[in-house]
Amino acid sequence: MSRIQNRLLAATRTPVSYSQTTHQYIRPFSQTCLRHDGPRRAPSLLSMLPRSAQSSQPKGPPRLGGGGDMSALQRILAQNTVARARNQPTVTEQILGADENEAKEDWGPATEPFHFHIYAHKHNCHITVTKPNRGAIISKSAGDIGFKKSKRSTYDAAYQLTAYVIDKLHQGNWHKNITAMEVILRGFGAGREAATKVLLGTEGRMLRDKIVKVSDSTRLKFGGTRSPKPRRLG
Repeated sequence: MSRIQNRLLAATRTPVSYSQTTHQYIRPFSQTCLRHDGPRRAPSLLSMLPRSAQSSQPKGPPRLGGGGDMSALQRILAQNTVARARNQPTVTEQILGADENEAKEDWGPATEPFHFHIYAHKHNCHITVTKPNRGAIISKSAGDIGFKKSKRSTYDAAYQLTAYVIDKLHQGNWHKNITAMEVILRGFGAGREAATKVLLGTEGRMLRDKIVKVSDSTRLKFGGTRSPKPRRLG
C-alpha cells in the first residue's frame, strides 16, 4: 500500500486595511492618531516563486494583452490544473510550503503505523482510517454514501464504501505520507470480505504495498451474560 497525503487549499492574502483612530484629548490642544502609509499590497504569485523558478521566467518588456508576467501566470495555472488531475501537489502549494506545515504536525511515534479499521457486522459496515496517534483521518459508513435500511448490510455497499474511502485518501494525497499501515478487521459481516477484495484489487494498488500487519479485533465473549434467544424464522 502507498503513502497518504492531502492538500487542496492555498492560503490567500488580503490587503491590510487601516482605520483612523478617534481623537483622544490627553492634554489641552493635543490628540493622538495612527499614522500609516496606506494599505499594503499583497505579494504577487510570481514574487513568491523560488529563485530557480524566477530565473527561468522569460525576461524582457511586457507584451500587449498581458505581458511576460501574465504568460508566466497562465503557465502556473495550467500546471496547477494538470497537478490536480493527477492528484499531485500544485505549484502554489509548493510555494506556500504546504509540505513543511504538514511535517510539523505530530502524528505520534515513528514506529507506529497508520491504521485502517474495518468494522463489518450484519447490519452495516464502518471504515475508519487513523494516524499513528489514533487521530481519525476519515470515518465513513455505508449509510453515509447513500445506502439505506437493509441495503447497508450488503456486499455491494461495503465494496463501494471501501472504494470511496480509498479514493478520498488519494484525493487528499495521504498516500504520500503513509509509510506503514495496519489493517484491523472486526466482525464477520459481508463487509469483511468486500473490503479485503478492494484492498487487493485495482482500487487498493496505491496502499497495498504499505500493509505491514493484518489483525483481527473481533470481540469474543467468555462467559458473561446469557445471549438473547435466537430468532425463529418460519
